[in-house]
Amino acid sequence: MLFSKLPATVITLGFVSLLNDVASDMIAPLLPIFLATTLGAGPAVVGLIEGVAETTSSLLKLYAGRLGDRGKGHKWLALAGYLISNLVRPLIGIASSWPFVLAMRFADRVGKGIRTAPRDALIALSVDKEQRGYAFGLHRAMDHTGAMIGPLIAALLLAWGMSMGHVFLASVVPGILVILLLIFGVKEPSHHNNNGPLPPFNFRELPHDLRKLIFAAGLLALAAVPDAFLVLWLNANRVPIAWIPIIWAIAHGLRALISLPAGRLSDSVGRLKVMASGWVARVVMLAIMPWIESMPLVILLFMLYAMSTAATEGAERALIGDVTSSDMRGSAFGAYHMTVGVLALPGALWFGGVWQLVNMHTAFILSSLLSLAATMWFIWQYRNQ
Repeated sequence: MLFSKLPATVITLGFVSLLNDVASDMIAPLLPIFLATTLGAGPAVVGLIEGVAETTSSLLKLYAGRLGDRGKGHKWLALAGYLISNLVRPLIGIASSWPFVLAMRFADRVGKGIRTAPRDALIALSVDKEQRGYAFGLHRAMDHTGAMIGPLIAALLLAWGMSMGHVFLASVVPGILVILLLIFGVKEPSHHNNNGPLPPFNFRELPHDLRKLIFAAGLLALAAVPDAFLVLWLNANRVPIAWIPIIWAIAHGLRALISLPAGRLSDSVGRLKVMASGWVARVVMLAIMPWIESMPLVILLFMLYAMSTAATEGAERALIGDVTSSDMRGSAFGAYHMTVGVLALPGALWFGGVWQLVNMHTAFILSSLLSLAATMWFIWQYRNQ
């Protein structure tokens, strides 16, 4: 059974993420096209919006995770974050200029910053080490299932004649279900809390293995191609706009299929082998992308790249839970997500700038080289383990 032997909290949080991604991905695959065609924004503006959106949540992820560790309640912090996002995200549908989209994306990511580390801490606290890869793999699988369903709903609504703006507004419906499920379906697991004042954060106090993972993941975030640019890459290779929500949905369906077995595999063969394999595959995909022009091959490569990114998600999060104690897991997840998010801004800005000022091919080649450097550093650090 898919949910066998997993606590109810883990399963419920999986459905929370599924519904939230339904809401989010009714918007995400269409947003770059909406910005470019409706609001007249160029690639550099798309990079600015995506970079600012991710970086906004980064410091909040660390602070929210640490608040959870200090007894403020991982559940209620997660609830607050999901509530903010699902109130403001649909308002992108009434945007008449890209600065308004930037403001809404900013507010949406504030919500993500508040919820992410407490939610991951809830999952890590709910299972033993032997099931942690399974739990995070299931969570990522359900997250991607929601990201598959959302674009299909968007495509259906567009086919019925709704505008992109009205589709964005309709995303409030699954967002409401997210909030209800969190309120009534999630319980806070018992764990040690320190209710004293929140001390200054010291990165050097984190376990050494965690610091190495955070550094490697940060380099990959700096090198990564944001999803918005992958959509523009599809469009640049003559993939019709009407197909993009469907392609996006299929890609997330494949991500869902690989996330669970990859997470469970990390429980048996080890986190490091799964992570290194997925990261190497990502480097290969990025190196190939600039040279592919055939539409079927472009779509296939998009799918393969999506699978390579999903294959490591459960193992990365499970490793964080493995190497940290229960009273600092919120802080550990916060530090991880903060680093990845902070470096997403310069990553999105340099990628969009190179694309606009030089060309798309150079941007992808540079991304591949930076990803290779991060992967080789990670493998070298863990070569004796």
